[in-house]
Amino acid sequence: MPTRDVVVGSRIGLHGRPAATVVKTAQAQSVTVRIGTGEKPPVDARSIIAVLSLGAHGGDTVTISADGDGADAALAAMAEVLEKDLDA
Repeated sequence: MPTRDVVVGSRIGLHGRPAATVVKTAQAQSVTVRIGTGEKPPVDARSIIAVLSLGAHGGDTVTISADGDGADAALAAMAEVLEKDLDA
């Protein structure tokens, strides 16, 4: 299963609006994307509650993973969103 480590670009982290953008991006993928932090197990990135439960802050490293046809494209799309400062 391909994985990728990404630093959260949003200054405040994955709170309401940035988390919703991440979830929307995950929902648009053809494969299931999971996201986790070092101390918490990976969760389904299509669930706003699950993403919020990670408590990821700006500058934290998260690991995203996906499996199946389109996994690499899904990881690239997710990384692009996660690396942006969505608070700007």
